[in-house]
Formats: sequence, structure tokens, C-alpha cells
Amino acid sequence: MGSKRWTDVGKWALGVWMVAVLLGAFLLDARRLGTLGQGARIIFFHIPTAWVTVLALIVSSVLSIRYLARRRREDDRRAANSAGLGILFCLLATITGSIFARITWGAFWNWDPRETTIFVLLLFYAAYFALRAAVGDEETRATLSAAYNVLGLVVVPFLVFIAPRLPGLAGLHPEPIVNVRGEVDMDAQALLVFLASLVGFTGIYLWAFRLANRIALAEERMNALEEAVGSAAGR
Repeated sequence: MGSKRWTDVGKWALGVWMVAVLLGAFLLDARRLGTLGQGARIIFFHIPTAWVTVLALIVSSVLSIRYLARRRREDDRRAANSAGLGILFCLLATITGSIFARITWGAFWNWDPRETTIFVLLLFYAAYFALRAAVGDEETRATLSAAYNVLGLVVVPFLVFIAPRLPGLAGLHPEPIVNVRGEVDMDAQALLVFLASLVGFTGIYLWAFRLANRIALAEERMNALEEAVGSAAGR
């Protein structure tokens, strides 16, 4: 079986998997969702998108380190693609979190510590893409943006995992999966759907990342071909 056939099989399998996740998320008995009831169904989407956000941004920073070490253009291109997907999933996590906040706390936005740190994270990566857009020279742009993106290895874990838990920053955001004793606090069937959703959203990221890299490479080759044709026509 060729690689294209395996790719097609993988896409179909991912689609079927996500349909099963959606059915599980919406058909699961609400009594298995704990005290939050129907509103807890958002957990099956909010936490997986937040997880993929962290994964994509960390991958982006690692690829930037590879670029600085090897100076290969593809590493910079992949770093930018992964960062873009990370921001997309971050927005999805913010939207789903806002829906949960409206159901639970009565407002879409409350400047809870987690909401605040996510907002800062979005600003950090907005600056990353602004930097890429502001520098015209490809090599300079890649070097500067890679050096900036390396900071993500510190910024992302700090803003996502550490800052919201600092003393004095008690917020409204619950800890629905792991309780204060470090134990999993979720019904077995709900946990199964949740883990399946984590796997599914991770698969979506990997598929989208591969697709984005292929599109970016095709655009780069097309631009190089157009430049070559233009140079030949100008002689």
C-alpha cells in the first residue's frame, strides 16, 4: 500500500474517530458529568483544544531551535505553521472556555487568571507574527523570529501552567479532571470520551500541520519558479 493510500486511510479513520467522539460527548448521560451537568460537555472540547495549543506552540519553539542550529528554511517554515495552528487552537480553547464561563459564571469573560494568561499568550504570538510580517529579508526574518520564538519554551508553560496557580491568584476556573489530591476525578465513561477527544484533536493537529507544510512548500516552489521565469524573460 502506497503512502497516499495510507494517508487517505488515516484521514478517514480520523474522521470516523471524531464522529464517535462527538456522539460520545453529546449522548453521554448527563448524570455522569458531575455537578456541572450539561455544561460540563464543553470539557470534551475545551481541554483538548487547550492541550493542542500547548503542543503546537512547543513544537514551534523546538523547530525554531532547529532552525538556529541548522539554518534550514524548512524548519523556520514549519515553526511558523505550527505556531499558526497553535494560535488557531488557542482561539478555539478561548471560545469554548468563554461558553463555559457564560453557563457557569454568567458572563463570557471574567478576567479569571487563566483567561488573563491566555490573553497574554495571544499577544505574545501576535507579536511573533507581526515580527515576521515586518522584516522583508527572508534570512533575517527567519533568524529574528526564531530567536523570539525560542522564548515560547518558557512563556507557554509559565502562562498556561504556573501563572494561574500563583499564590494570591485564586480564580473561578475549576479543576475538572484532576482534583487537589492529584487523583482523576471523572466518571469512567466520561473519562473515556475525554481521552478519545484528546487523541482525536491531536490527530487533527498532526494532519493540519502536515497539510500546512505541504501547501507552504508548494507556494515556495511556485514563487521560485515565477522568479526564474521572470529572470529568463528579462534577459
